[in-house]
Amino acid sequence: MVFNSLSKINLSLTVNSKLKNNFHEIQTYYCLIDLADKIKINKINAKKDRITFKGPFAKFVNKSNNSIINLLRKLRSLNLISNKYSITIIKNIPVYAGLGGGTGNAAFILRYLIKDEINKKLINQLEGIVGSDLKLFFYKQGFMKNLETIINIKIKKNFFFVLIQPKIYCSTKEIYSKVRKYSAKKIFEKKMINNEIRFTNYISNSRNDLQSIVEKKYPLIRELLTEIKNEKGCCFSRMTGSGSVCYGLFKDKITAKKALNNLKTKYPKFWLSFAKTV
Repeated sequence: MVFNSLSKINLSLTVNSKLKNNFHEIQTYYCLIDLADKIKINKINAKKDRITFKGPFAKFVNKSNNSIINLLRKLRSLNLISNKYSITIIKNIPVYAGLGGGTGNAAFILRYLIKDEINKKLINQLEGIVGSDLKLFFYKQGFMKNLETIINIKIKKNFFFVLIQPKIYCSTKEIYSKVRKYSAKKIFEKKMINNEIRFTNYISNSRNDLQSIVEKKYPLIRELLTEIKNEKGCCFSRMTGSGSVCYGLFKDKITAKKALNNLKTKYPKFWLSFAKTV
């Protein structure tokens, strides 16, 4: 079986508080995008799983401790699977980027392995093992009201993105450890979601609370965000998650592709990509 493992973009991200378990309460509007890792999985007659990473970002994956190994181990401890598997992942999604690539891998493998048996209790059990953003990958577009609740955005928003990652690899744990100020919680406004123009304007005026922390440590991030914003047709530029991928949201595919070509010329040594909502 072969399938795609999608990535996500945080359209906004506010950090509301630090919890007793050292996690942070956050809120985020987000969407899944068509930038994807490719996963091939088959049952095998063997004593242990065979997990292989290939592709441009394979070298950054911890081969002995990663989301897939941890997922399979936990599912077996819960008696939800018993077979061994050969799994090959083509890593097209940058690692340490804020795109949720590793957690997404676990989410899409989970959906393949146990399908209808997935429920809120299981996802909560797995999040501490494979990634706190696991539940995001079960909705194409949504609003994370808190760590327990996702509000599904059913009316699809058609967004086009230009993504760029410099040679900077952000540690999520480190970035969150530097949060000193917390934002007030936002109320989900359904009327605002129903209109794409109104929603885009709302998101444009939002922010990522982690961005200033990363910009302070890596001034290049601020430079890239300014360059993206200055491209014709860009509604706004922002960093996704805890970084280091920066993105611009564009009005249409044509202006996004033109901006991508311009930025490739300016930054030939960086990773760049076009993406759209799914």
